[in-house]
Amino acid sequence: MSDTDHDLFRPGGTFWTRTLYKIGWLLVAFPLKLWTRTTVSGRENLPTDGPYIVCPNHRSYLDTPYAALVPGWGRMRYMGKHTMFKVARLRPLFYALGAFPVNRGKADREALKRAIQVLDAGEALVLFPEGERKSGPTVQPLFEGAMFVAAKANVPMVPVGIGGSERVMPKGKNFIYPRKVHIEIGPPVPPPTAPDGKRVPREAYAEQTERLHTEMQRVFDLAMERVGWSYPITD
Repeated sequence: MSDTDHDLFRPGGTFWTRTLYKIGWLLVAFPLKLWTRTTVSGRENLPTDGPYIVCPNHRSYLDTPYAALVPGWGRMRYMGKHTMFKVARLRPLFYALGAFPVNRGKADREALKRAIQVLDAGEALVLFPEGERKSGPTVQPLFEGAMFVAAKANVPMVPVGIGGSERVMPKGKNFIYPRKVHIEIGPPVPPPTAPDGKRVPREAYAEQTERLHTEMQRVFDLAMERVGWSYPITD
């Protein structure tokens, strides 16, 4: 990361990066909300006394701007796949808008370190625990990366169901269809803890990951019900 990129990524941001995020929200997230008649339920479940990790299901490229609607006007930070940052001219823009790169499919210690820095600075962070985009009504097994970050930063994870985004922009399509989307926010899941200040046992990570998976499936199902659409039944 260059010195310029580091300044743009800086946890907490600057006046200009926060302003740029607001402009991006108005130009992307808000029009998308209007175009797809997006509704949001459960904002009362968002923690008000500190940072947290938003954990949505992932069915469309548009899930990132949809996640920006979770807190309303508040700024969010995102992990983005590293290929987005290969174009040097666009890299500063992505950093300024709150994103930072991660190498998917393997442990990326630098990305995990940045995620923890963001949370330590008091900012909310979006992680997609399923990893890459999936398809269908079932929340796929979760990576434990989100749980590791939550434990290190000692912050809760907020399960979020985004229903209908796969119909709005299906895989292989470049058009954004004006189809209904609903976002359901569930109660936060606490991070795994270590007994008596010791190291967090592997079983605790697995237990809380399964709990998060169950809650993500529940809110995804509720979001799909509110959309009034279901996936085709296959044998």
